[in-house]
Order: sequence, then C-alpha cells, then structure tokens
Amino acid sequence: MKILTGNDLKTGAVVWWTGVDWSIHVDDAVDAGGEADTVAAREEAARRVNVPYAIEAERIDGKVRPAHIKDRVRALGPTVRPDLTLKPADPDARDWVI
Repeated sequence: MKILTGNDLKTGAVVWWTGVDWSIHVDDAVDAGGEADTVAAREEAARRVNVPYAIEAERIDGKVRPAHIKDRVRALGPTVRPDLTLKPADPDARDWVI
C-alpha cells in the first residue's frame, strides 16, 4: 500500500492523505496507489501541504504502519520527549519504532 505524507503548510504538523483531505493521524491514511504522485503534485500546487511524498505502508489489524522507521517516527512525534508525542489510538504504536 502507498500512502501520502507531508507537512501542513500552516502548522508544520506531519499530515497523512485521507483521500479527501489531510489528517494528523496516520490511521486515517488511505492507499493512494498509482495516483500518489498526481495527488501529491496537486496538493502541493494548491499550497495545502509542503513536500508531500508517497511511502510504503501496511495495514495491520486496521492500523496503518509505515514501512520505514523514519516515517514511523514521523507518525508518532518526537522520541526524546514522550510527553510531546502524538497519542495515537493504537496503544502499541510505540513498539513500531523499536
């Protein structure tokens, strides 16, 4: 599965393409498939997101898990200050980065 990520132009927050808009929650991401590059270009041109790009991911038990460690960290937030991390609906999400 290919999902899109980037940064919100107004807030700088990491965001994920939902098929309609952008969400700060990786579990809201949808498979962009072969349309990933087209959607990314359109959204960047519309100035809704900064530097969007497609990544590989998989859905496990209904939860989206980015394939690469870099994007797993981006999905959760800072690793040096656990009090600042995004609190995902998945309580086991921290296990992704180990």
